[in-house]
Amino acid sequence: MDAGGEEEFRRFVQARWHALVRTAYLLTGDQGRAEDLVQQVLVKVHRRWDHISRDETSGGPYAYTRAALANESASWWRRRRVAETLGEVPTHADRATGDAYAAYDTRDEVARAVLGLPPRMRAVVVLRYFDDLSEAATADALGMSLGSVKSQASRGLDRLRTVLQQTNGAPERSLS
Repeated sequence: MDAGGEEEFRRFVQARWHALVRTAYLLTGDQGRAEDLVQQVLVKVHRRWDHISRDETSGGPYAYTRAALANESASWWRRRRVAETLGEVPTHADRATGDAYAAYDTRDEVARAVLGLPPRMRAVVVLRYFDDLSEAATADALGMSLGSVKSQASRGLDRLRTVLQQTNGAPERSLS
């Protein structure tokens, strides 16, 4: 890669690092693992930067990198043999009315529920709803058909609704 390509890649990483780590965190559920995943994917992207930065069909380097994150994350989950446990964490916090931390508790519950989804379904839900991609863009990013994205998203939202209802013992909340 020439010096201009190196500089372009460096600017890309600086501009997109936080967004990529956020997506990776939603896919992995662990900040350290998310950063490792982003670094691992960026090494692969760097190797192909000349091709990726010029390819108009893939949606640009950010779309390509985000898709690579989802695919690499799914591969990691498939390879994972032994379940890791970090100890007992309460499923939800007791909330008083006007609780200043209620929004954080809710966000944590949703994140835990998303992590309970199978890897491909999780990737669809994260890219579709957290990264706000269209169904077509999600299908392109994951190499899936549009119908698969629609069904995975629908099933994923249904599972999330069910898990959140069981966690809170509350009536159905809107997730879409």
